[in-house]
Amino acid sequence: MLLIRIIKMIYNPEEDSFLLLKHVKEYAKGRILDIGTGSGILAEEALKYTKNVLAVDVDEEAIELCKSKGINAVRSDLFSNVKGKFDLIIFNPPYLQEDNSEDNETRLAVSGGKKGYELIESFLKEVKNYLNDNGKILLLFSSLTNKNKVDKIIKENELKFRLVESERLFFEVLYIYLILK
Repeated sequence: MLLIRIIKMIYNPEEDSFLLLKHVKEYAKGRILDIGTGSGILAEEALKYTKNVLAVDVDEEAIELCKSKGINAVRSDLFSNVKGKFDLIIFNPPYLQEDNSEDNETRLAVSGGKKGYELIESFLKEVKNYLNDNGKILLLFSSLTNKNKVDKIIKENELKFRLVESERLFFEVLYIYLILK
């Protein structure tokens, strides 16, 4: 009964999660951090290839769900409770523009800020401090987030990137970037 209540509070995997999931296997080596883990689907996949996976989320219920699945999980707002460096950081952030008609819970799960990219920008400003020398980032975002702005933020933070995959869905395009120091 408790598990059903928890799942309702957590971002359930959708097309974006499944698109990113396809690429975890290729890059899941060494120490891995899954930021904004939600249901833990990406951390679970990473655990198939390495046992050193940390999942973080701002939502305590997401953390409890992950722990119930045997995933090492900690409540953290981006890197606030993260220590050390990682070989891979996976981030499927909320990336939609803020919608004032949404309740706070929904907004937390899907909104990346007023313009949609602010959370990604905060992440990219800090991420180098948590990457090993040859560390990699898998980042997913949408054309609704403003791809040109995300590209610019990556470059401003002296990171390199390449498009791993894109997929058109209805009224948006999803992008997966591999980002390096």
